[in-house]
Amino acid sequence: MIDHPDQITGSCHCGAVVIAVPKDTDLKQAGRCDCSLCRRRWAPTASVALDGLEIIQGHEALRLYQFNTKVAEHYFCQICGTYMFHKRRSDPNEYGFNVGCFDGIDMNDYQDAPIYDGINHPADDK
Repeated sequence: MIDHPDQITGSCHCGAVVIAVPKDTDLKQAGRCDCSLCRRRWAPTASVALDGLEIIQGHEALRLYQFNTKVAEHYFCQICGTYMFHKRRSDPNEYGFNVGCFDGIDMNDYQDAPIYDGINHPADDK
């Protein structure tokens, strides 16, 4: 993996896409969303500010997927299909990212991760 002293790096399954977030990002605060897309991928996601996520390699391998209101931007590796990160609809100043992309993660730590209501999105009340 690429060495970045102030960041931790994670990758998709095939290794084509590598992302980095600040080393002090609390991966244990991750949760899950129950919207129609997120419940299908069921990856625990943590959050960083937009300037806190860096694509280290593989920008060309990322594919954007949008649905419904087409506000949220979901990025996947086009080669292996791994969900990497998304620009949030609920807070467009943040990225949610897949904590499972980072080495040393014990998925047992996320079995009780909070589930956020993405079905009844607050932006839909507007």
